Amino acid sequence: MVCAAVGVCPGGSHRRFPFFGKWFGCVANRGARRVSMARRRQKIGEILVGWGIIEQESLSDALKHGMENGRRIGEALVELEFCKEDDVTKALATQFGLEYLDLDKNMIPTGSLDLIPSDLIKRHMVLPVEKENERLKVVITDPLDLETLDLLRFRLNVEITPVLAPASKVREYINRFVEGRNDDLSQTMKSIDQAVEEEAAVAVEGVGDDEDGDAPIIRLINLLIGEAVRSRASDIHVEPMSDRVRVRYRVDGVCLIRDDIPKNMQSAVTTRLKIMAGVDIAERRLPQDGRIKMKIGGEPIDFRVSSCPAYHGESIVLRILRPESANVGIQKLGFESANYEMFQRIIRRPNGIFLVTGPTGSGKTTTLYAALQELNRPDKKIITAEDPVEYNFTGINQCQVREGIGLTFSRILRAMLRQAPNIILVGEIRDREVGDVAIQAALTGHLVFSTLHTNDAPSAITRLIDMGIKPFLVASSIQAIMAQRLIRLICPECKEEDPAPDRYVLRLLGLTEEQLAGKTIYRGKGCSRCSGTGYRGRQGIFEMLQMNSELRELAFNRAPSNQLRKAAIASGMRTLLDDGNLKILRGVTTPEEITRITQQEGLVTAETE
Repeated sequence: MVCAAVGVCPGGSHRRFPFFGKWFGCVANRGARRVSMARRRQKIGEILVGWGIIEQESLSDALKHGMENGRRIGEALVELEFCKEDDVTKALATQFGLEYLDLDKNMIPTGSLDLIPSDLIKRHMVLPVEKENERLKVVITDPLDLETLDLLRFRLNVEITPVLAPASKVREYINRFVEGRNDDLSQTMKSIDQAVEEEAAVAVEGVGDDEDGDAPIIRLINLLIGEAVRSRASDIHVEPMSDRVRVRYRVDGVCLIRDDIPKNMQSAVTTRLKIMAGVDIAERRLPQDGRIKMKIGGEPIDFRVSSCPAYHGESIVLRILRPESANVGIQKLGFESANYEMFQRIIRRPNGIFLVTGPTGSGKTTTLYAALQELNRPDKKIITAEDPVEYNFTGINQCQVREGIGLTFSRILRAMLRQAPNIILVGEIRDREVGDVAIQAALTGHLVFSTLHTNDAPSAITRLIDMGIKPFLVASSIQAIMAQRLIRLICPECKEEDPAPDRYVLRLLGLTEEQLAGKTIYRGKGCSRCSGTGYRGRQGIFEMLQMNSELRELAFNRAPSNQLRKAAIASGMRTLLDDGNLKILRGVTTPEEITRITQQEGLVTAETE
């Protein structure tokens, strides 16, 4: 029932908001709508009882509590802890036929918050989600607050599509992302380029402390960086597209889209990040590397910044370097007991080469740092050659590779040997020259740690020989090779038994009925702690190849990698797939996660053929 735009209001309230031919402020209209809704809608208590969330007895107690204390039934149920606020809001959404929006799993793009003035957002507890075809989707907390919806229609001159979210989460979201925003931010964005030029003199050190800077671009960048750190992201990707600038966070190895920044802000965002990283803002044709130091939450965080010219502009990636990431400790890397004991034996050998292999981002450097921390004692001299030095350690001599001045891996390695070290770490064996020097160091009584980019452990032997290193040197110097990957762990907050695991995936992983007998497969349901993914944190899966006489002979005779692999498995090597299956059976991760990681490198097919 609606009032005519011209004539007498049937409710007699005279609160006239004539808009699109309707009397949105009419009291009679609101009352009639409430009556009609009540007639055809199920009650909240009945919905929750039907869902099995509360018992009928609990509903009766809540009704009594609500009458005595002037509370709505939903408020009473939450106060008495019979159910959660999320449950009540979902029941309300069902009752009124509205969409429920989980703000823990769905982040509202920053640009959408400009669709409603921040004073209205804070005063009426609403959040704009998106605007499409002159309809604005708005998060509300009370479906009966028709006055607020009418006001938004009148002020914004659009039709409103309401969606529901819990009041506490809307309040938290507003406090986190809306408080302190400039009400006229959209107008101010027009002068961003000028604001960036004015900020060019800002010192790189401590730039993150200027939380109250007047320039919108400073607040935007600080907000994105701070949120990425709090979200446990390892990288921030700022990627120009044809019509926007896409911002993504990499969390637990998976890229998640965070926001789309307007295209006209691309120059300002890029320039601001380059200023903070201390690189040349005028150079746009060549890649550049820089570093940012900021304090986030009172803790110093380093960011390794890389800019690369792309078709639509410079793509910038910020690698987040947390001090605690390098101090994981061997026990927390994810070793099963047999591999852990073997790892401890190998890193304590007096000489030889220990190689860690895997693709970029598989945790090779973290593993080697954990080994060095274990061996870092006053009676040992440790020298590293890294490109770049990501973390600093007390008691370890770390050398930064600088190709521009001729300070290469091979040159640092030769200088290292004159420093009489016990242990040497070479960031990566990239070519024959570095490999030859590393092998000579191993053969002259040094323990050498290094990394190599291969898919599995046996392939490292053939890779070194293909580089041009003599087979007898490879066979005699290498003590062990370890391949690794990082897998996501099931979130402990929402971990639950998987009642119907995918049998096809289990067969693909080679898990037999005998192995599954008496075992429980788990999954993550998805919660606010894990942003709805069901995963939180990562561990490694490992493939440890320890050289023996048979493998040395095969390496000397240039045997292919598949032959080396068969011999290694026959001698007791547990493959990456087998190590992943053990973690599935222990309830650490899911079959889908192991399939994702192993299929990515073609390991599942190799193992199941």
